[in-house]
Amino acid sequence: MVPKLKDILNNLDEIAPFSKAEEWDNSGLQVGSPEQEIKKILIALDPTVSALKKARSINAQLLLTHHPLIFTPISQLDQKHYPSNIIFEAINKKIAVVSAHTNLDVSPKGINHMLAELFDLHDTEILKEDINTGLGRIGYLNKPAKLSQMIEMAKRVLENEKIRVTGLNEKDIRKVAIVGGSGGGLISAASQKGAELLITGDISHHQALEAEALGLALIDGGHFHTEKAALRLFADFFRKEIENRGWNAIVEFYEDEKSVIRCK
Repeated sequence: MVPKLKDILNNLDEIAPFSKAEEWDNSGLQVGSPEQEIKKILIALDPTVSALKKARSINAQLLLTHHPLIFTPISQLDQKHYPSNIIFEAINKKIAVVSAHTNLDVSPKGINHMLAELFDLHDTEILKEDINTGLGRIGYLNKPAKLSQMIEMAKRVLENEKIRVTGLNEKDIRKVAIVGGSGGGLISAASQKGAELLITGDISHHQALEAEALGLALIDGGHFHTEKAALRLFADFFRKEIENRGWNAIVEFYEDEKSVIRCK
């Protein structure tokens, strides 16, 4: 059976209910018809021109991204500007665009869960309960490690040599908190739950000072890299979901996707 877009949306809603998304978010269908047949899916972090070109090159009918294409109401569609240019191109090439954003962040099989798996954490739990959702994960390493060892692990897991760090190498780390994307707002929660290290992205100067005062080491692996690494693992999971349902659809991950922010 070749699934329709509405089937894919229903499946995503079971894995990461769209109702769990933050109020400011716009997860779900961005462009496309629920009745469109989907034979190939490209999973990417961002709905960019390059991602859409990749989807077109592999004959994908669906671009499934973590970050939404449309965040705020659009008053006009000017093809010269983002996101209008993506909307025009997606419609012209008959490529649907769907986002699974903050609903996937909090899902039991979502971004933070996958990130915790990548760092081999066990006995994991939600870092912070927020209304009816759970933000981040916190768990234990198999054996204590120094910060220097965790830095090397982060570089390898996140495929990023340009990470930022605060904290002391001498301290043994047993309990680690994980937040994909921007997790500076959970520094206090990580410290209160006994974490010696928080791995996340987008740490500000003042958040680093807060962590230092609490004795919490930080690894800022970058917003893009923390989420891409976890999304790759989610793509594997979602591919198996499609196969288990007996659907005739191929899932590919956009391996060549690059961060728009570069370190020189």
